[in-house]
Amino acid sequence: MQQGVHPDPAGFKTLENFSRASAFNHWLYKKITRFARGQILEVGSGIGNISGFLLRDQPAVSLSDLRPEYCRFLEKKFGSHPHLQRVYELDLSLPDFKDRYPELMEKFDTVIALNVIEHISNDTLAIRNAQSLLRDKGNLVILVPAGKWLYNSLDRELGHYKRYSKAGLRALLESAGLTVTNCRYFNAAAILGWWFSGKILRERVISPSQLNLFNQLVPVFRIADWFVAPFIGISVISAGVKNIN
Repeated sequence: MQQGVHPDPAGFKTLENFSRASAFNHWLYKKITRFARGQILEVGSGIGNISGFLLRDQPAVSLSDLRPEYCRFLEKKFGSHPHLQRVYELDLSLPDFKDRYPELMEKFDTVIALNVIEHISNDTLAIRNAQSLLRDKGNLVILVPAGKWLYNSLDRELGHYKRYSKAGLRALLESAGLTVTNCRYFNAAAILGWWFSGKILRERVISPSQLNLFNQLVPVFRIADWFVAPFIGISVISAGVKNIN
């Protein structure tokens, strides 16, 4: 895919920049891996920045994205991987989701959606659709941007409708009938950079140099996050279980 002709230029450029941030991607993956089991579906896989870790460690992984160009990219990148089950073109925003994808209903033990829900105006519908993909006692793992006050030009360019709080994300999962087993902020160290780039400089894409510096400092930020994650972060991660009782 070439950025100049890509229908999602800001999104693709951001994913491309993050693909070089291996330490950050691994940190994020380690935050969600304990919830991953059985048949796994990653929603919004993009260009596979987290997918590679899932495929490395998990024996049955399906990938998906809303955009067909990303699906083709994923098939080309991971198509020969022995742990890849299938790549789906999947849209959580559809009101007739269950009718569109009947073969996927209650198919997965784990559904992971990282930086997906904030792109959908009806986030309640999106969570309910994601929940419908789960088997009983399956895990839904969600990561969304946190801090309404942080919303800026970077969010707008990426197509974010909103940013969330811990309480807001928890309520969203509970509204879909999920039992929330974990809800925690993540990556407080990135707040200052996001605020300065988006609020002051009004940039549209995170700069590679800024991301590279952050990636180098991840070992320090991981330690700091143990102390501040209960209170603040640039993202919030939550896990909910379907029909746990």
